[in-house]
Amino acid sequence: MSNILLKIKRVLIAEFLTFKSFSMKYSCCQKSSILTTNYSRKHFRGFDTCNSFGNLFFKNYFYQSFRRSKFGNYTVIKKPSEVIDSLPVPSHIIKPSYAETGVPSISPPLPEIKNEIQIKGVLEACQRARDVLNAVAQNIKVGLTTEEIDIIVREKSFENDCYPSPLNYRGFPKSCCTSVNNIACHGIPDTRALEDGDIISVDVTIEKKEPYKKFCKLSLSEIEVIHFPIFIKVYYKGFHGDCCETFLVGNVDDKGKHLVNISKQCRDSAISICGPGVPFSDIGSEIDGLAKEEKLSVVPAFIGHGIGHYFHGPPDIYHFCNQMPGLMKAGMTFTVEPVLAQGSKEALILEDGWTVVMLDDSRAAQFEHTILITDNGHQILTYY
Repeated sequence: MSNILLKIKRVLIAEFLTFKSFSMKYSCCQKSSILTTNYSRKHFRGFDTCNSFGNLFFKNYFYQSFRRSKFGNYTVIKKPSEVIDSLPVPSHIIKPSYAETGVPSISPPLPEIKNEIQIKGVLEACQRARDVLNAVAQNIKVGLTTEEIDIIVREKSFENDCYPSPLNYRGFPKSCCTSVNNIACHGIPDTRALEDGDIISVDVTIEKKEPYKKFCKLSLSEIEVIHFPIFIKVYYKGFHGDCCETFLVGNVDDKGKHLVNISKQCRDSAISICGPGVPFSDIGSEIDGLAKEEKLSVVPAFIGHGIGHYFHGPPDIYHFCNQMPGLMKAGMTFTVEPVLAQGSKEALILEDGWTVVMLDDSRAAQFEHTILITDNGHQILTYY
């Protein structure tokens, strides 16, 4: 009996020590007080609305117990760690226009039908993006910081004469996105070390750019045909390549593995139906259906996109059931990149303006490929 009481005492002490962090939950969010209060009232109706120490303590205790029983055992990221300034880009790396200004160039108003030269350019960029992501995969381990992941992405990109596309895109401060556990997307690499049981999504885009004159060989008729008025992500020879995976760190619980496995299945299942004449909306139906069968949620805030000499452009690819118009055509390149969550689909942006966390602290996972629509179906450009 004394052993049981001792265990209970230890649990209560541990929960007490987490009280302060709970009472300041999402303190870095501009709407933290509203969101925290609403969430508490929704899930703890047995308590009155008094914010006394005892009431908050028991709210915290039952909240943590509820989260563990429903979503599994993992560390909730409540506030980003220190972000270290990025080093300058080597002078021999040719940069996209936004590298200095943070403002991306104008993308086409309609989905672009690419010619052979453009398809080759996107393919080469995608292959290098995959190469960078593979380098990250080989180094994922407990104790590695997301800042160190960012360094791997930078060095591997520069080794391939590529520019890491996220760097200074609309002001993003790092070379890739690293989203751990309850961070759904756009996590900024920082000094936090990966822990046993974490899951982490690494989004890489790369660009390699050569002098623009090499890409001015299209005739006016070709420009008219392609409607051309103008997170691992790389920029290569004037084109972007984009891919993302979620990795398991150490011993991840079964609920975490289930989330990661189904997220990958959703992406792959959606890609399998792609081909000329297929409605873009079928992608959302395929993903949403599978996610609901597995009792997971599609986070609607994140969509796929067209990609080429521009980072983001049409078509918009929605990963949930929708009635958006548009058919796939041979020559189109776009990403399929659903974000799935264990609980609610609701998310919020932290004060840094980038990091998106799940409102209920559930984990999220993302997988992404860039694909080309061909005459007979599709080709995955960021394949392993």
